[in-house]
Amino acid sequence: MTDRHTFAATHRGMTPNTTDLVDVVDAAQRLGTPVRFVRRLIAERRIRFYKVGRYVRLDPADLDAFIAAGQVDPSR
Repeated sequence: MTDRHTFAATHRGMTPNTTDLVDVVDAAQRLGTPVRFVRRLIAERRIRFYKVGRYVRLDPADLDAFIAAGQVDPSR
């Protein structure tokens, strides 16, 4: 499944394929932050996550959306 299809499936209310999901460590590396920060985002429900059994997984499209939401345009 390509990123475009994953993004479309996620935003239509469908859950992505579990092979597309990343764990907390991979999400932290992708964001360039400590693992603790990602865990706090999850605990505060500031980012969408999925429970797979006892494991927490994140969709890369949701990470991209989180990054985009924090975008600050330059001022003139």
